[in-house]
Amino acid sequence: MHELSMAENIVEIVSDIADRAGATRVEVVRLRIGALAGVVEDALRFGFELAAAGTPLADARLDITCVPVTIYCPHCRQARTPVDAYQLRCAHCGTPSAEVVHGQELEIASIDIADDATEKIADPMSA
Repeated sequence: MHELSMAENIVEIVSDIADRAGATRVEVVRLRIGALAGVVEDALRFGFELAAAGTPLADARLDITCVPVTIYCPHCRQARTPVDAYQLRCAHCGTPSAEVVHGQELEIASIDIADDATEKIADPMSA
């Protein structure tokens, strides 16, 4: 299950960013994952939950945006949607293309972090 190692890497990267920002916890991790990236979303979510345990990401929400496949059509001379993700032919004119423009991404798009001040504001009774 390569999704577990991906989740571990995501947790490590985001933990480093949060640490450098002085954050005590991460609230949201937003990912952009291409349709051709070969990632099983449920397996990644499960791996993320395991990898995040005991870290500042323990209660973080994982938001995943699926990036559809886009190819460059040499006949139309522009980015086009293919017939489907596994038939890389222009849906407009039918020309085959080997140039994938989008759909292979695996990116941490953004994170929401909370610092100590934010946590105190969120729970005013703890002051």
